[in-house]
Amino acid sequence: MKHIVIIGNGISGITAARHLRKQSDHDITVISAESEYFWSRTALMYIYMGHMKKEHTQPYENWFWKKNKINLIHDYVKSVNHENKKLKLDKKGDLIYDVLILATGAKPNKFGWPGQDLEGVSGMVSQQDLEYIEKYTKNIDRGVIVGGGLIGVELAEMLASRKINVSMLVREEQFWNNVLPEQEANLIGNHIKEHHVDLRLQSELKEIVADENGRVKAVLTGDGKEIPCQFVGLTAGVHPNIEMVKESGIECGRGILVNEYLETSIPNVYAIGDCAERRTPVPGRVPIEQVWYTGRMMGEVVAKTICGEKTEYLPGHWFNSAKFFDIEYQTYGRVWNKLKENESEFYWEHGSGKIAMHFIYATDTKKFLGVNSFGIRLRHETFDQWLKEEADIYTVLENLRAANFDPEFYKRYEVEVADAFNSQHSERQVSVKGKKSLLEKILG
Repeated sequence: MKHIVIIGNGISGITAARHLRKQSDHDITVISAESEYFWSRTALMYIYMGHMKKEHTQPYENWFWKKNKINLIHDYVKSVNHENKKLKLDKKGDLIYDVLILATGAKPNKFGWPGQDLEGVSGMVSQQDLEYIEKYTKNIDRGVIVGGGLIGVELAEMLASRKINVSMLVREEQFWNNVLPEQEANLIGNHIKEHHVDLRLQSELKEIVADENGRVKAVLTGDGKEIPCQFVGLTAGVHPNIEMVKESGIECGRGILVNEYLETSIPNVYAIGDCAERRTPVPGRVPIEQVWYTGRMMGEVVAKTICGEKTEYLPGHWFNSAKFFDIEYQTYGRVWNKLKENESEFYWEHGSGKIAMHFIYATDTKKFLGVNSFGIRLRHETFDQWLKEEADIYTVLENLRAANFDPEFYKRYEVEVADAFNSQHSERQVSVKGKKSLLEKILG
């Protein structure tokens, strides 16, 4: 029997612990400095907005851990000594392990801005961040958000829910256009502005200015403008949290370097989740993938390997989902912000400016490569199957009804999408197959 220690109690670490327990009788210890119990990180904004309480964000009852013989330690790991297989904890002394899983997550980026450590400046990654934001946004007039990714939009929605004025600094020409193609970046940028967010494109943070008490009173932008504010949210991305292992001899790049089995440079030490960096990425994927579902998959894979079934981490086709205020976003396959060689596109947008689909396919073979969807909920398994089968764009469009997740009485757009494709492409026309929704039948 081995003692397996997991540093980090996010989705990747806890998934590993659960699957290790299902497959073995090993001693399992999970260490976290952030919280005693595992909780849902995606619920941060909903706690702040009053939709949920903190206790509602724990997927498992407190008795679950003892019943499943998973030992929880609420402490900070100061250092890792892989030669002696020993961890030095801040409060509880030394801890010996046989197998170590590093699931230490990520931290908000800071780029050396003057004033970035003032009172009233925070990221939004941890429970401590949420408590800090709660404290420093009480009775304030304006908050400034630096960075325009998914976390930035969440924080903007949080502040707006409490009638706090919001300015968002985005250095790119359009919102999130290092990820989204131009059409979608423009759609989401307009939507953010409609929610009374002061979206400032091509605007960078130069300095955060303090008042006489060392708290935020304003920000200065690169173009010389001053924005009075009492809170600054730093949401310009995150980076792997690897401070505790940098001096340990475990090889690191931007993250903790791992092979296809999530093994680090040291035997019996693994890294998973947001802190892990693949030495050789899967084709079409990036080396560091800081997404909930990839962390969960890594946890399952590493548990199999440790329990004797050596398993390669193969995440499959890329997908992700999020919300931009009230617009749902899903992506399947790969839709890059710029077309690559031998890629063609078909973009359809509803007249409301709130609903859109963007299809990417191979120019020569017409093979379907990916889709972005806004305001239409799609079935993951359907698109995943089309990607596996290497279906062509015509098959996808003709069978689009099968991929629509929405209930019968939601408005459907498949025929409108097909008609738009036909008007733009004369080489082959598509006709939507499958059953009409009940609402379509009623409306004729």
